[in-house]
Amino acid sequence: MPTLVTIPLLNPNEPEALLATLHVQEGQHVAAGDLLCTLETTKSAADLQAEQAGFVVGLRSQQGRTVYAGEALCYLAEAPDWTPPGKQTDSVLEAQSSSIEWTKPEGLRITQPALALARQLGVELERLPTDRLVTESVVRSLQETRPDLAPPASAFEALRIVVYGGGGHGKTLIEMLRRLGSYQITGVIDDGLPTGTTILGTTVLGGADVLPDLYKQGVRLAVNAVGGIGNLAIRLQVFHRLAEAGFVCPAVVHPSAVVEASAALSPGVQVFAQAYVGSDAKVGFGGIINTGAILSHDCVLGDYVNISPGAILAGEVQVGSGALVGMGATINLQVKIGSRARIGNGATVKADVPENGVVRAGSIWPA
Repeated sequence: MPTLVTIPLLNPNEPEALLATLHVQEGQHVAAGDLLCTLETTKSAADLQAEQAGFVVGLRSQQGRTVYAGEALCYLAEAPDWTPPGKQTDSVLEAQSSSIEWTKPEGLRITQPALALARQLGVELERLPTDRLVTESVVRSLQETRPDLAPPASAFEALRIVVYGGGGHGKTLIEMLRRLGSYQITGVIDDGLPTGTTILGTTVLGGADVLPDLYKQGVRLAVNAVGGIGNLAIRLQVFHRLAEAGFVCPAVVHPSAVVEASAALSPGVQVFAQAYVGSDAKVGFGGIINTGAILSHDCVLGDYVNISPGAILAGEVQVGSGALVGMGATINLQVKIGSRARIGNGATVKADVPENGVVRAGSIWPA
């Protein structure tokens, strides 16, 4: 099956990125792990890699163009002559690739297609909302429901929250939120469970398609309960869907966990029971510090890092974005673990691990 490759969210406060380098071209065959492009924001840079082998099909972006989180980059197909579904119209492609001569107001976050639609409808950008990522659906809904384009009225409740994902990770987050006592769980979002199913007494409201309605009802917060251990792309897609719908993912910390006052947790971080985050440690967007894990002083974790239960990181360890440290693993002082590396359960790491490196379970690195 062809796989859609989308632009990841590198920075929760900056949905757009510069496509600094495009490493592939239409019809090129790539192997799993090959570089597709290099993205840059004002705060970070990241390489987007192929999750599987295939032919690059439907490549629309050009090097040097601004791209947006959730935007399609290309498909990875089994044959170079495969035709992508729902091919975009020429007008939309033109709007995405051309330079729109409007100046965006400060604080406005808007996708290229939404910007083109706003121009078509004669919408003044100054009147669009700045509290969310503005998409085509937002422009249309505001145009239809409020001619003056004021944000839609809603009974905004700051503590209402939804749990996206109804599996084991979701159950743990439901229990954590209840223990915290500061949030009101509205329900569970899950694209694979029947609506009305209950999980620990919390009702499944539907899939991603119900997010706009929840937003109109005043829900603004969500936790990503898709762990993504086997496939990180699935977890990233959930963050993209939530951002697209205007939801914010707060950092949540179990009452039994210890996070030192000097530590810094980015939005979307989850710190589970009995975990420890040490002095001056920094955890990037969407990170998971699971049950009983230890993050010692001055550790620095990139975005979407998953530290599994019982793992121990000594002081000044650096972990690149998207890396996984398995259960009970031990990482020695000042070791650097590259982006998307995988450290197996019970492994001991004594030296740096390269990007995409694999340390097998129970082994000692280097051997």
